[in-house]
Amino acid sequence: MSAPDSSQSLRIVVTDPIISRFEEALRSDGGAHHWDMAAAWSPQRRAAALAAADVVVCSALPPSEAEAAGNVRLVHVTGAGYDKISFPHLSPGATVANTFHHARPIAEHVLMVMLMLSRNVVRADREVRTGQWRTIATGPDVPFHPVLSDLVLGVVGLGSIGAEVARVAAAMGMKVRAVRRNPAGPLPAGVKLDWVGGNADLPALLAGSDVVVVTVPLAEDTRGMIGAAELGAMKPSAILINVARGAVVDQAALYAALSERRIAGAGLDVWWGTPAEGVVPPAQWPFTDLDNTVLTPHHSGHARVTFERRARDIAANIGRLATGLPLHNVVRTGPVSAG
Repeated sequence: MSAPDSSQSLRIVVTDPIISRFEEALRSDGGAHHWDMAAAWSPQRRAAALAAADVVVCSALPPSEAEAAGNVRLVHVTGAGYDKISFPHLSPGATVANTFHHARPIAEHVLMVMLMLSRNVVRADREVRTGQWRTIATGPDVPFHPVLSDLVLGVVGLGSIGAEVARVAAAMGMKVRAVRRNPAGPLPAGVKLDWVGGNADLPALLAGSDVVVVTVPLAEDTRGMIGAAELGAMKPSAILINVARGAVVDQAALYAALSERRIAGAGLDVWWGTPAEGVVPPAQWPFTDLDNTVLTPHHSGHARVTFERRARDIAANIGRLATGLPLHNVVRTGPVSAG
């Protein structure tokens, strides 16, 4: 790639409604670009804009939109996951990049759910709302709370989210263990583990952990990674928290383990279907009836700072594309030179 001598004007189409709320930060590269904030446009109007786009900023690019964007040079995903980008329908000349900044908010969410489940907050809240006052002073069957420093955390996957969960848990005094694809690889900065194994060591991790946090991306080798056998390896007192994707955990097996009290609880910031118009997707099993679950709408990373920093990342990459500099966070390479 030759050294840039000037900045190009680019046509940029933004289809993600969330990142559109940070338009000022998106434009902060300062280039004289043409922007189409197309999140609310009709499919026909959006397709016309995509046909002329140099850059598409999106959370998803379905086949029809990928085909419409036949001249696109950069598809910038507005988060870490790019499983909703239709790569087979995308121009071979397009580079795809992503962005992160959600690890700390998700780690804080995991900490919150850990405390809620280990201290039976959901159950206690429901009891108080129905006029019951049950504590260790009123009922011998009410359990004492553990403190986090007495618990072992098992992290499944050690990417940016898993690493931050490990850091936060260690700061609270928890013993932290993990499995990852390459157990011999260097640990992320600031992560200290009591034990690390490969994915084949998952049963050992599950058997020895009081809290298991699932952070792996969804792929063919992780779909159904936590099934009946894996849940059966967990302690009856253990908690499972999934902040990855629903399909990493077998839905029927998890419901059975929770309803039969074979594990103590689960925190689910994921689901197994796609929401439509703000409605919870239908589940095959009634998780909402259980008092040992904390259910949230995949919002654990939705801190304002997450999107402010993502918008600045995207703006910086647009600036690099316009001036012919190498792009950051590339997940698929295409010819992106300015000339």
